[in-house]
Amino acid sequence: MRKVIFFEVQGGSDKGSNGYRGDTMPMVDALKQRGQNSEVIFFELEKRDEIFNYVKEHAAAYVSRINPGNLKYETEYFEMLRELCNEGVIGMPHPDAMIGYGAKDALVKLRHTSLVPEDTFAYYTIEEFKSAFPKALATGERVLKQNRGSTGEGIWRVQVVDSLAENAIEVPLTAQIKCTEAKDNHVEYHTLEHFMTFCEQYIVGENGMLVDMKFLPRIKEGEIRLFMLRNKPVNVVHKKPAEDAEAFSATLFSGAHYRYDKPEEWATLVNSFLGQLEEITALLGGHDLPLIWTADFILDTDENGADTYILGEMNCSCVGFTSELELAHDVAEDILACLHEKTPSTI
Repeated sequence: MRKVIFFEVQGGSDKGSNGYRGDTMPMVDALKQRGQNSEVIFFELEKRDEIFNYVKEHAAAYVSRINPGNLKYETEYFEMLRELCNEGVIGMPHPDAMIGYGAKDALVKLRHTSLVPEDTFAYYTIEEFKSAFPKALATGERVLKQNRGSTGEGIWRVQVVDSLAENAIEVPLTAQIKCTEAKDNHVEYHTLEHFMTFCEQYIVGENGMLVDMKFLPRIKEGEIRLFMLRNKPVNVVHKKPAEDAEAFSATLFSGAHYRYDKPEEWATLVNSFLGQLEEITALLGGHDLPLIWTADFILDTDENGADTYILGEMNCSCVGFTSELELAHDVAEDILACLHEKTPSTI
C-alpha cells in the first residue's frame, strides 16, 4: 500500500513540544486507524532530491502542512511538489492551487463574479501603484493587502483625513491620511506620498503585490469564515473585531472574538458559495479544490438594502484546526475519498 505523506518543516511558532504542528499527528493517526499508512517528512532543501525520490516511490498522495512564513525555500518546495504531481502523486493541494487560492490577487481574478466588487485592483509594480491608488482612494476608504504576511500584518485601512475638493478624482500626495493596520488595530498618520513609499516594500521581491479594495464598514459585525474540506463546508467561524472604535481586524491576536457555528446556520451564504464553486475553480486555474481551505466573507448591503456577502480572502496553504482536533477524522475520510476517486485500484 502506498503512503500518504505529510510535509512539514522544522521550526516555527506553530509547532508543539514534539516538533510537529498540533493538527498533523491527529491526521496521521486518524488515517492509520482506517488502515491507511502515512508518515511525516520534514522538507529540507539539502535533502530535496532524496525526499523527492522517496515520495515518488512510496506515496500515493502528499498533504502539505507548511506555514509559508516558516518556509525559506518556497520556490524550490513548490517546484518539488509540482514534479511529484507530474509523476502521478496526488497533490493535496497542487502547488499551483496553493498559489491560486492563497495569493491575495485571487480576489482580482474573481471580481467579475458576485463575490468580489468590480473596483478591486492588484498592483504588481510601484509605478502602477503610485498612478492608480490616489484615484481609488478618492472614491472612499480603501483596504490595502500585501501578498505576504499573516495575522493582519501589512493589511491597512486607509482614510483621507480632510474632505477632498468637490468632484476630485485623485487624492493629492500631500493629503493627510489615517492608516490602521489589521495586525493590532494601531493607527498612524502620514501624507499619502509617505505612506505609498512605505508600501513599496510589499511590492518588491518574489510574489510581491498589493491588493486594493473598498473598505466594508460592516466588518464591525464580524467576518464569516467558511472552513471547507474540498467541496464541503465543515463549520462557520464568526470572527467579531474588538469593540474598540478603530478595530477592524478579525484576528485573535488583535482581540477579535470567535464563535463556531454550523453551516446550516449560514445557509444563504453557504448555498450561494457552493453554487459558484465550479466557476471559482475555473477562474483560479482549474485545479482540484484544496483538501483543507477557508473563505472569509464580510457583510455588505446591496442597492436594494439587502444583505450580501463579499469575499475578502481565501487560504489553503496551511489552514490549522488545533482548537478542533476532532476534525482530523473528517479530514482522514476526505483524504481516503480522494485517493479512491483518483486511484481506485492502485492504492
